[in-house]
Amino acid sequence: MSSTTPSAIVPGLTMGRANLDEFGATLLALGQERPDLRVVTSDSRGSGKLVPYGKTLPSQIVEVGIAEQNLVGIAAGLAAAGKAVFAVSPACFLTARALEQIKNDICYSDHPVKLIGISAGVSYGALGSTHHSLHDFAVLRAIHNLAVIAPADNWETCAALHAALDYPHPVYLRFGKRPMPNLHAPNSHFVIGQAITVAEPDSDAAVDVTWIATGETVAPAYQAADRLAQAGLTSRVISMHTVKPLDIAALLQAARRTRVLLTVEEHSVHGGLGGACAEFLLQNGVYLPFQIVAIPDEYTMTGSQQEIFDHYGITAQGLAERAQRLLYAATPTTV
Repeated sequence: MSSTTPSAIVPGLTMGRANLDEFGATLLALGQERPDLRVVTSDSRGSGKLVPYGKTLPSQIVEVGIAEQNLVGIAAGLAAAGKAVFAVSPACFLTARALEQIKNDICYSDHPVKLIGISAGVSYGALGSTHHSLHDFAVLRAIHNLAVIAPADNWETCAALHAALDYPHPVYLRFGKRPMPNLHAPNSHFVIGQAITVAEPDSDAAVDVTWIATGETVAPAYQAADRLAQAGLTSRVISMHTVKPLDIAALLQAARRTRVLLTVEEHSVHGGLGGACAEFLLQNGVYLPFQIVAIPDEYTMTGSQQEIFDHYGITAQGLAERAQRLLYAATPTTV
């Protein structure tokens, strides 16, 4: 990847704060600018980084306690009354316990509530599968009228919140807990439904490997691209921050200009980003070596997020090895 835009994960990387910290600070700034903004939370002020918001804007926050179904219903009511509403709760509970309310009260009624799933994926890793959120992309992709977004770094987080605020339909935003690298240049452009290519060769020639990742897996995909560069292999890295609506134009262009394609996500191997990409490519007659890197269909191990990533190979080394195996399998051999 020597001819590729330098990765922010190689030497020279700057680290930002956790996306949830960026979320809390951005939401406070938006609330100060918008008196119509309301935050509804289910006992998540601390974990959702909402304590400063509540202290500064006490009349603009509603606490419902551990009652996620009520959280969504109240958020829908506030939105129906003309408020700009952010409903904040752990992703594992918001998208399971309150799924019927999301489907009917929010999406069926087209109330532009911003559903914020905090500590998503395996951020609550040590608490076990009850607190893992590895189903949310799949179930929410199946509900009409709902954008699904997983920011990859602080810049995407801030930009996504600003974009979501005035988005005229419901939005689900998913955040993890750990500090994030700064992957984007300050002049980057964010639009819901438009992927961002964060690293690619300078030439228009086809690359060896294309990575399409979302959320906290964009960083290890970046790292894997750097490792492949040391082996003389070129990579393209795309942050598909919007899982729905999928940027099919970017996906199609990338698939036609690469030897192999891998999707990476902190989600079940079923029904998430990889499934969405595979569905589109196959139905549009695009066939290439393709692999979904995600959490396999098994009882998920317990441990820290990094330990779980290590176990399932969602790391620079693990991803680079997968890509090399896929390239090897796709390379014709002669006897």
